Amino acid sequence: MSKVRFGDIVTDVKNKVDRNNNPYEFYVAGNHMDSEDLEINRRGKFATDDVGPAFIREFKAGQVLYGSRRTYLKKVAVADFDGVTANTTFVLETSDEKKFLQELLPFVMLSEGFTQWSIMKSKGSTNPYVLFTDLADYEFELPDIEKQHELAKVLWAMYATKRSYQKLLLKTDELVKAQFIEMFGIPGADEKGWGLTTLGECCELNPRRPKDMDTEAEYSFVAMPSVSEKGIVDTSIWRPYPEVCKGFTYFAENDVLFAKITPCMENGKGGVAVGLKNGAAFGSTEFHVLRPIVGKSNPYWLYIITMFSKFRTDAEKVMTGTGGQRRVPISYLADYKISLPPLALQEQFAAFVQQSDKSKFELEQALAELTATFKKIISENLG
Repeated sequence: MSKVRFGDIVTDVKNKVDRNNNPYEFYVAGNHMDSEDLEINRRGKFATDDVGPAFIREFKAGQVLYGSRRTYLKKVAVADFDGVTANTTFVLETSDEKKFLQELLPFVMLSEGFTQWSIMKSKGSTNPYVLFTDLADYEFELPDIEKQHELAKVLWAMYATKRSYQKLLLKTDELVKAQFIEMFGIPGADEKGWGLTTLGECCELNPRRPKDMDTEAEYSFVAMPSVSEKGIVDTSIWRPYPEVCKGFTYFAENDVLFAKITPCMENGKGGVAVGLKNGAAFGSTEFHVLRPIVGKSNPYWLYIITMFSKFRTDAEKVMTGTGGQRRVPISYLADYKISLPPLALQEQFAAFVQQSDKSKFELEQALAELTATFKKIISENLG
């Protein structure tokens, strides 16, 4: 292995297109790239979209696109088609394939060392960005070309397995929603003839803390990072009552959490709170709490309603506030039209959800182990 300078073995390609005579059909914007996802899963069309003047940089299939703003997001992707991107996205390729494989370039850029360097060299506070001239000074250990070929095979195989796990997790979520629609119809409609009511009539919203709580006991503490976009609520952190009784949101076992603030709401943060210390918890004030009504509603039925994309996009339309402080008002949940199915049917659905959750948990465990090994290999060989 030998230490190399990034700018000596990687080229920042700056070929521009004539916007008045653009031969390309598609473009890639920053929101078309996902964190730590080397594939481009979305793209825009010049024929139908209002494309800004910054989209002038040409890229070719096989080149690596890198988002130069907010580099902690690790937006690195390998193009699989020719197109155009903005001048804030770097188009990169190796200078000499005999010295540095193009296939290995994205993994170097996913390494912790490269990410930390790009963050350290970024300029600005609101929307920090990095220059290629600063990235060019990054130094790392590069294996010989034979070792690079071996590494590329291993890392791309591991990446393909990661993608397979992620797709299975997505299909599991889709299956749960499909089962909901089959059993209850589309949320907001009355396809089964049970009549329409409101979500506020089906649950208790933001319940008050009971006055008889044990003030000497510990309770689970759930901050926003403890709730995932996959419905997982981490209840392993405990706090004594005096530390959390003021300034936090109270909830209890089997209550449903719904993140009301942007971007957590749009990203799907929420879940059913189970396994709470002493049956109760306190957490972020940015949660709305939905408590099922005994004999009327089931927490898993309530939770899946909040996870439908239409529920979230409609919620986004009524958010109040500005910038990063926009929130969903409780009135949206209270007034949301819903058809209330028999409780027995809700409980059948809940059993299906819980079984799906077990499968998801096993997949997520396998994915976490694979990801840890993946990052370790990158760090040890390219970090």
